[in-house]
Amino acid sequence: MEQLCGPELPFWEPNLTLHAEIPDLPQCFQLTVLAWTPCVYLWLVSPLYLFYLKRNSKGYIMMSVLNRVKTIFGLILWLVCWTDLFASFHEMQQGHVRPPVYFVTPLILGMTMLLATFLIQFERLRGVQSSGVLFIFWVLSVLCAIVPFRSKIIYAGREEGVSDKLRFTTFYAYFSVTVAELILSCFNEKPPLFSNVATDPVNNPCPESTAGFLSKLTFWWFTSMAIKGYRSPLESKDLWSLNKQDTSELVVPNLLGEWEGEKVKAQSVEPEMKGQAMYSKPAVESNHVGTSPEEVEVLLAGGKGVRQPSFLRALLKAFGPYFLIGSAFKLLQDLITFINPQLLRMLIEFTKETGMPSWWGFSLAFMMFGCAVLQTLILHQHFQYCFVTGMRLRSAIIGAIYRKSLVITNEAKRSSTVGEVVNLMSVDAQRFMDLTTFLNMLWSAPLQIILALYFLWQTLGPSVLAGVAVMVLLIPFNAVIAMKTKAYQVEQMQHKDMRIKLMNEILNGIKVLKLYAWEVSFREKVLQVRQKELAVLRKAAYLGSLSIMAWTSAPFLVALTTFAVYVSVDENNVLDAEKAFVSLSLFNILRFPLNMLPQVITSLVQANVSLKRIQTFLTHDELDPGNVDRKPVASDFAVTVVNGKFSWAKKDRPALHNINAMVPQGSLLAVVGHVGCGKSSLVSALLGEMENLEGEISVRGSVAYVPQQAWIQNATLRDNILFGKPYVEQKYRCVLNACALTPDLDVLPGGDQTEIGEKGINLSGGQRQRVSLARALYSEADIYLLDDPLSAVDAHVAKHIFDNVIGPEGALRGKTRILVTHGISFLPQVDNILVLVEGTVSEMGSYQDLLKQNGAFAEFLRNYSLEDIIEDDDVMEVLLDEEESFPDDALSNHTDMVDNEPAVNEARRQFMRQISVMSNDAENPKAMSVRRRRCSERRHGELVQEKKKVQVEKLIQAETAETGRVKFSVYWDYAKAVGPLLSLFICFLYAGQSAAAIGANIWLSQWTNDADDSARQENVHMRVGVYAALGISQGTMVMFSSFTLALGKIQAARKLHQGLLDNKFHTPQAFFDTTPIGRIINRFSKDIYVIDEALPSTVLMFLGTVFASLATMIVIISSTPIFSVVVGPLALIYFFVQVR
Repeated sequence: MEQLCGPELPFWEPNLTLHAEIPDLPQCFQLTVLAWTPCVYLWLVSPLYLFYLKRNSKGYIMMSVLNRVKTIFGLILWLVCWTDLFASFHEMQQGHVRPPVYFVTPLILGMTMLLATFLIQFERLRGVQSSGVLFIFWVLSVLCAIVPFRSKIIYAGREEGVSDKLRFTTFYAYFSVTVAELILSCFNEKPPLFSNVATDPVNNPCPESTAGFLSKLTFWWFTSMAIKGYRSPLESKDLWSLNKQDTSELVVPNLLGEWEGEKVKAQSVEPEMKGQAMYSKPAVESNHVGTSPEEVEVLLAGGKGVRQPSFLRALLKAFGPYFLIGSAFKLLQDLITFINPQLLRMLIEFTKETGMPSWWGFSLAFMMFGCAVLQTLILHQHFQYCFVTGMRLRSAIIGAIYRKSLVITNEAKRSSTVGEVVNLMSVDAQRFMDLTTFLNMLWSAPLQIILALYFLWQTLGPSVLAGVAVMVLLIPFNAVIAMKTKAYQVEQMQHKDMRIKLMNEILNGIKVLKLYAWEVSFREKVLQVRQKELAVLRKAAYLGSLSIMAWTSAPFLVALTTFAVYVSVDENNVLDAEKAFVSLSLFNILRFPLNMLPQVITSLVQANVSLKRIQTFLTHDELDPGNVDRKPVASDFAVTVVNGKFSWAKKDRPALHNINAMVPQGSLLAVVGHVGCGKSSLVSALLGEMENLEGEISVRGSVAYVPQQAWIQNATLRDNILFGKPYVEQKYRCVLNACALTPDLDVLPGGDQTEIGEKGINLSGGQRQRVSLARALYSEADIYLLDDPLSAVDAHVAKHIFDNVIGPEGALRGKTRILVTHGISFLPQVDNILVLVEGTVSEMGSYQDLLKQNGAFAEFLRNYSLEDIIEDDDVMEVLLDEEESFPDDALSNHTDMVDNEPAVNEARRQFMRQISVMSNDAENPKAMSVRRRRCSERRHGELVQEKKKVQVEKLIQAETAETGRVKFSVYWDYAKAVGPLLSLFICFLYAGQSAAAIGANIWLSQWTNDADDSARQENVHMRVGVYAALGISQGTMVMFSSFTLALGKIQAARKLHQGLLDNKFHTPQAFFDTTPIGRIINRFSKDIYVIDEALPSTVLMFLGTVFASLATMIVIISSTPIFSVVVGPLALIYFFVQVR
């Protein structure tokens, strides 16, 4: 530095800096270190920042006044810096040679200001509204300029005055403009022109996306929400919309993409395994794992195992980079944590020394405060990244599980029950979210422990090894606990799955259960499973109590053994205030990682169990989309099946075999056969929901499916029919008329705006079926698969639907229709009939051709003719409004004709003609039913006008949550569930534990006062003994309080679950009709999980924090009574902020 600054400007002067009453830094230090620090920062960060901006463009920001001013100020700073440089050259020409630092520093500063100006403009072009990089640069520049600012004022106040007026002027100009740049960098630019922020139509966007760097650092952007929550209880409508990057629209595909990549890698590794004689499937079936026994033998002979795709690796790739930013904040916070003990050491030394300048004490106190503030800012940034990562993880995992549940094979559905899928989405996904909050403790805790032990070694020497030995001994103890906890966790989740599956079955059949008064027996079944679950939970809670006791006592045991060994090994080792309090501050730092480590390990074990459960579920076989060829190839046949052989699972016997069928475009094919012959299975095969063992299926065009059991959404009638399609009024009215739904609109309270309950609870079976058919009709698909849609409706309605929708003159004429039916009255009107017998096609042809063959179809007619004649008899009754039915002799005549097939056919034709004539009789007012009514503008106008007056009452109310603060009655209910006496005893144990901790700290402070006592060696054993007794009593009380809390939580879990179960079994049926089953299932899965596991740990943390805070205040007030004056206002402010 002497070559750079010259001999006249020394780099460091201790007498000027450290030991002076008015300290100052040497001019060389100011011109080099202080001037270059912000420059070095900006030049180091700029390449990475420019690369980031190049890869991430948010749009283009128009040149604003703010941007212009910042750019002009940047250029002014460059001119000011280089004015000093040119002044140095001018002085050199005048013969007054300055040291090289007067040339180098202005040059570096000038180049840096040009770089900052370039970044201002480049950020504008890349859509950056607020720059964190430049904000930090301006902060560093101002902080480093404060010392020269003060120095120049001090020098100017002396008798000799200002010697270099030019540099004095340029510096203050530089300082003023730098401060102005810092102030301007606190403001945001306008949103980019072509960004989502400027064009997003969301009504209530989150301000975080447009917040500036300083606002994000201090979470100032959240202030408006906090104020709104203070003024009135927050509701869901008050919350901001999710940021785009946090929506399931992005996070779910992101995770699924990584998971698909893992599956592809796993499949590509299989052929490379030992032994090449491995079975390979066609590309269409690459996502199927099921193989025959012969194939398994080849696999076992050729390779030692199959590599499973890693769901953990997919999670890390999808969310790891974002989470690592939070990890970097955590690392920085951990390092800053250990600055305060060193500052405390210096502060204690300062109090001991005499004659030290007073500014030392103020500086140390200010630095301790600054470290605490910086630590808080960094820690909360870390938590923000962790919480957001956890939220994204949970959303992505739930989305992946939900999508998988829609495409798994029927064989996989046998092993993964509804209860398991519900628990995977509610409990297992939540565990990942809970884990991410403290996942960094896995590496942070060992790092903090190592650093704490290192600094303790610097303070107490090798005595620290005794404390290390205590921690090493605790590791195998906790390892055994973790292994047992994992086993219990697996067992508990199995019982939980069984319980949720049973509850799902109970809720789905609650009406039958109540009608037969089976509540008591099913309640006992649920409670038996719950008892097994609680037994496992109790064992896990006891193990957790031991683990908490061990790790809570660990800091004290480490301190005890360390202090005891330190004062025992050498008589000269004195436990003075500096060693004791610095060590205690390090032990307090050690306390958090040691307390958190068991909880993180427990959460990790639980998440590991959940990970395996989720991975097992996601690796289930999926329905192969290649089962059905849907390529848009021109063909005369809409549906073709060639040599089809299908089964519900690959290991099952085929349900359909030797299926050959070709359905021409626009034709109507009827599929008939006896019950159980495979008609619905054939429709499922055409949909691709069965395993294609042999043959080919091709379907040309879009498909609409009407199932045998109608699927109805919890939405309005109109929404059920539209199903996401745009509303076209004329088309909609025609669909209603065709499906005979117009008369129902008059009956429903809100017309087509009537809310339909879950599973169509407020519709009859026929109405549900007609809504399902109307949905298919409105979709305007190319191919319609109709699985016996007429079975649930009355006979006359069935005839209307066939005539107006399905039949040759119906709305679907010209469309390809495959109709599964038992109604033989419609068969003469279809184009072709396919007859199934025991899973194979027996016959196929027109009605007349099949009658002439006298085969399976004729047998089918003989079996169903009587039943169908009776149905047609009902048609006649409704159409003619007659009370009497056919005379007995007429009925017997028809019955007797069954044995004579030609006579039967002729009688049927004559009978159907009679019914047709009756239904079309113009003179009969009953015959002019709405079944034949076409779309009428008059009727439509009347309907709209009438329904506008109807106030639609919502059937299923939105789920509500309590707002405001939690009522005292809620806490009291939980305390009663735990047991009032037990709750008091738990509080007493926690109070005793805190009292023991206070006593240990007070005793230690008294121990340090023995440092000047000549008889301190005589008191060593007594001091160590009492300190140990207090610590052991604290550990014992921790263990007892944990065990007692575990007993209480099990008791509360049992009572609350039993109360919920009893309440639901005694709830009227109307509640289940108007409440979605998913909402009730959530109470028994997610909420019971909170009561079982999440709430007790929260109570534990609450009690620990409350009694620790009380203990701290008691100690401070006893040592500094004046502090009691501050406690009251602080408590009021805390109450005002937290509770209000």
